[in-house]
Amino acid sequence: MSFIDSAVTVKLNTGAEMPMIALGGWAGTTTEEQFVARDWLLTALESGYRHIDTAAVYYTEASVGAAVRKSGIPRNELFLTTKLALNAHGNVKQAFEHSLKELDVDYIDLYLVHLPIPVAYEEGNDFPTNPDGTIRVDDSVTLNDIWADMEVLLETGKVKALGVSNFSPKTLDQLFKTAKVVPAVNQVELHPYLVQEELRQYCKDKGIVVSAYTPSGHDIVRNDPKIVELAAKNSITPNQLILGWHLARGVAIVPGSQNAERQKENLKVSLLSLSSRRSLKGACSDSCRRRRRCEAD
Repeated sequence: MSFIDSAVTVKLNTGAEMPMIALGGWAGTTTEEQFVARDWLLTALESGYRHIDTAAVYYTEASVGAAVRKSGIPRNELFLTTKLALNAHGNVKQAFEHSLKELDVDYIDLYLVHLPIPVAYEEGNDFPTNPDGTIRVDDSVTLNDIWADMEVLLETGKVKALGVSNFSPKTLDQLFKTAKVVPAVNQVELHPYLVQEELRQYCKDKGIVVSAYTPSGHDIVRNDPKIVELAAKNSITPNQLILGWHLARGVAIVPGSQNAERQKENLKVSLLSLSSRRSLKGACSDSCRRRRRCEAD
């Protein structure tokens, strides 16, 4: 089986080319984990990654910036994605400038609204909750207000494209009631046990690239007997099989790994044949469970 060029890109509705394979920048919840992330982010860049995906709530923006500087790779050869702080929906400009400073770059390639929920601000707590355990929201700001503030950022030239994350067709419909700019990307959880075909088609019709986080699923997906069997038939790992399935469907991927060898494996992806994709569809149909619906094509 032949492998695709790890530098494969997809054209955004802005005209920019985005590398379809990004390294996820989530490092963990401790300050130490977030600081040492610069080491494995650097190994990723040295292995060939040219797209790094982080977020304000990951607290690894500074580590991404440090890895980029140490790599010596020219800025214009890299694609950096980050996301609006969950509790900064009422202060988009300040939050963006903070991310720009943390990354220590002149511009950000793609800036996403991380959630379609304006999380309430609480000092030192990114996920404040109500007594019933639900996330506490800020009712003073709407999704449309947030997007309007995001659109203003484009005028500064400090961000090249805007996008969203965790948006459904319903929340995108709400955004489009006032949006002047169509999101370039919608990043969502997507894997063979959570295919989200309706959302993928909706975004395709709107000119929005779908990007998958947790793209190979959790252990239950990678260890699915039929997926393991199909991977063996193709002489690749289950992880590579699933990542190739995404790319064959036109979905960008954001696999995350702190291990240098696994990072390299995630770059070595093959586009699945139609017969392999159909076989994967069968594996999903037989194995999807726990309210997960699978419609792999």
